[in-house]
Order: sequence, then C-alpha cells, then structure tokens
Amino acid sequence: MPLRNLLPSIRRRTDVPARYEEECPLSVVQKEMNRLFDDFFRGFDVAPFRAMRERLGTFSPSLDVKEDEKAIAVHAELPGMDEKDVEVLLAENTLTLKGEKKEEKEDKGENYYHMERTYGSFHRVIPLTVGIDVKKVKATFKNGVLMVKLPKTEEAKMKGKKIPVSVE
Repeated sequence: MPLRNLLPSIRRRTDVPARYEEECPLSVVQKEMNRLFDDFFRGFDVAPFRAMRERLGTFSPSLDVKEDEKAIAVHAELPGMDEKDVEVLLAENTLTLKGEKKEEKEDKGENYYHMERTYGSFHRVIPLTVGIDVKKVKATFKNGVLMVKLPKTEEAKMKGKKIPVSVE
C-alpha cells in the first residue's frame, strides 16, 4: 500500500469527492448538530432579531436576577411603560412578569403630520429554587425599572452553609 494513502494530509487537491455527504458519515452528524444548535438558540435574544420581534408585537425586557443569603432581587428594564402596564405574579416556585406596552407618538407641524404607534407584550417566568416569604415580597417601579425583592424564608436561609477552605 502506498504511503500517501495512509496520510490524509498529503492528499492532492484534485481528489475532492463529488458526493461528500454520502462518503463521509460525519457530515450528516455535523448537519444535525447545526440544526440542533439553531433550534436551541432560536429562543434567545440575538441582537439582529430584536427589532424584528418588537415590530411583530413582542419584546423581551432585560432582567437582572441576584441572590444573596437573605433574598432574591429581580430588576427588569421596562422603558416606556408604567406600573399599571405590568403584572407581577408569584406562584409556588415561579415569579411571572408580564405586561403590555402601548406607545403613541404624534408630531404635528405646519406642513406635516407624523403619527407612530408601538405595541408589544412580554411574559417572563423566573424559576425560584428556594422558599420565599410571600408576606414580605415587595415590588416597586421607578423610571422604567421594575424591582421585585423576594425575601427568603428562615428555613431557606438556614439550608445553605458556607464552608471555609483551608490551606495545607
């Protein structure tokens, strides 16, 4: 057997297979993996598609979720919205934020009239992994930012224990 058949790096450029998919089973796997990744990332907020979704009547507000020993804090950016447009629901182990944005801009001039309307809705569900003291939950809205503070129950606070790390 010639040595060049054993070494794929010495392959001549003219030896390109005509039907690569049929001869190389890994190309089928690669296509399937690409399809899986495309399906997986389709639900995420990718910048080029954000404007298109907003025109279609949906948008996804930016969220910051922070947890410490005492509470979970959720901040949602909702520009152009009022507190009456937002609904906050707390169920067993989820926090649901939903709302609807309605905005109308009207500009009249001597020789022109411009009217622009924007509508959109959102629905975000945040899973909660610890017990929440429902009686102490507080939601505030200021300057287009919704802040929800979810204090943990005493039982949930005691479940976690910090373990010191020592050097030997």
